[in-house]
Amino acid sequence: MPYKSMQDCINDLEAHGQLIRINEEVDPYLKMAAIHLRIHEAQGKAVLFEKVKGSKYPALSNLFGTTERSKFIFRDTLENVKKLIALKSDPLHALKHPFANLSTGFAAMKAFPKKVSSHDFEKIKISDLPQIQCWEKDGGAFVTLPIVYTEDPDKPGVMNSNIGMYRIQLSGNEYIKDKEVGLHYQLHRGIGIHQTKWNNLGKPMKVSVFVGGPPSHSFAAVMPLPEGISELTFAGVLGGRRFRYMYDDDGFLLSTDADFVITGEVYPNENKPEGPFGDHLGYYSLKHDFPLMRIKNVYAKKDAIWSFTVVGRPPQEDTAFGNMIHEITGDAIQQEIPGLKEIHAVDAAGVHPLLLAIGSERYTPYSKNKMPQEILTIANHILGTGQLSLAKFLFIADKSDDESLSTTDVQKFFTHILERIDLSRDIHFQTKTTMDTLDYSGETLNAGSKVIFAAAGEKRRELRNELPAGFSLPEGFKNPKMVMNGILAVELNADVDLKNCGPWTVDRGLPVIVICDDSNFITQNLNNFLWVTFTRSNPSHDIHGINERIENKHWACDALIIDARIKPHHAPVLEKNSAVEKRVDEILARMNL
Repeated sequence: MPYKSMQDCINDLEAHGQLIRINEEVDPYLKMAAIHLRIHEAQGKAVLFEKVKGSKYPALSNLFGTTERSKFIFRDTLENVKKLIALKSDPLHALKHPFANLSTGFAAMKAFPKKVSSHDFEKIKISDLPQIQCWEKDGGAFVTLPIVYTEDPDKPGVMNSNIGMYRIQLSGNEYIKDKEVGLHYQLHRGIGIHQTKWNNLGKPMKVSVFVGGPPSHSFAAVMPLPEGISELTFAGVLGGRRFRYMYDDDGFLLSTDADFVITGEVYPNENKPEGPFGDHLGYYSLKHDFPLMRIKNVYAKKDAIWSFTVVGRPPQEDTAFGNMIHEITGDAIQQEIPGLKEIHAVDAAGVHPLLLAIGSERYTPYSKNKMPQEILTIANHILGTGQLSLAKFLFIADKSDDESLSTTDVQKFFTHILERIDLSRDIHFQTKTTMDTLDYSGETLNAGSKVIFAAAGEKRRELRNELPAGFSLPEGFKNPKMVMNGILAVELNADVDLKNCGPWTVDRGLPVIVICDDSNFITQNLNNFLWVTFTRSNPSHDIHGINERIENKHWACDALIIDARIKPHHAPVLEKNSAVEKRVDEILARMNL
């Protein structure tokens, strides 16, 4: 159903038993986040905190906490949105089947933003907002579900604007209270292109930050849309209601359906330290200089509701965002990359660090000795496409080797790759390149490496599911434990240099050895293995090999060693506060939750 406001959505969820109200006062310092995490981990309902200590505004979290609830929220519009995305990828379909797409055409009428002449906001201060701090070492309070709006100075107006979800630091560090906030975004984002243009003009960039409003607005801010589709039009179609806006007297765009709007300016080359912040990889992103936003006005509806989420080691609420994006886009990426059959950004590994893909291998159909060729072309295309370019590890297989193979069955996929990969031929590095701003496995911010593992053809080896008799480790290693078929985890003290270790014994059935701090933890479940291995390693620096060598400038080995220990330059791991957890136990017990 079309929601005019966040309150409409809350009423709908409550009527369908999908909302929890917490009516006792809760401290926004750590406790609200801890309650959210506990309820989210239990796949629970959306949570409305009716009394937030230090603010008159209630706060809502876990709105998109499950894929099922997200589908429920957009139940009347989801199918038409999927059709519109499909038509963008395959416009000929509309010409061939015009009557089948009539409903999609009517839905598109909701797409265009609607300019209005008035609003019902009152002006408040930054300090009036709920000051929610989620993790103990965070630099202050943050907006975690912001919708950040900017315009292109070369093409002003809403239709060429950008909205994105870039975190906002409200307090702490060196920010002047009520006058300044921090704006954090990654290099590749649309807002970065806008700011570069404003900087070149020597003028400040006007920024509007919306919080709350119809849920479709938040979802539009994270949706990776095909080029040419505006986020505001997408919000209109998904929400079944046109995006309503106006400009205030200072020239800032206001979303008149939002609960809150923060306006301000970002001046050229004006930065302040932002962070730390507990991030989606399960670690803190550290303090770095990021753009400073000078506050102009803060607006709030009379009965405004603050929206927030908690970011941390996956799966979290943003996992449901990812599932919904996949649901909506369908095979849009496959349409963009010829030969790509399937791709999966592995949530348990922090999404960006690890991609699994399946492609076609058709280049030499006459050859009996199949080897990766077309899938290497596909792999390079993947690493040059949008947010997929943030990946560090890309494993790609040939569809024809196993028609039943799926990237979502992670353990089976790894087995398939390791059975077939030629370690002297099929590992391809990209060194000294860009990396996710939030990933600290590289030695400097935004700088790291990538690696492609491509496998095609018949099985080359049988993988071991247990250690062979008489197996021994080089001196200093301990506690060997099998992760899965063909992958062994072993411990090594953090201060020991791998280059001084050895010699290793090659066993064809154990092509991968992961060096870690705690073998028991990494082998406890698949998610622990994925998280530790792919968030704590930088391919060029942390992949080693038994009998490693260079063959015509190509790196080769007889067995892989991945150093997934925590390094001195890594960011700290997110950890819960035991005293806060005890307090949350008491609150939830009183509410029988």
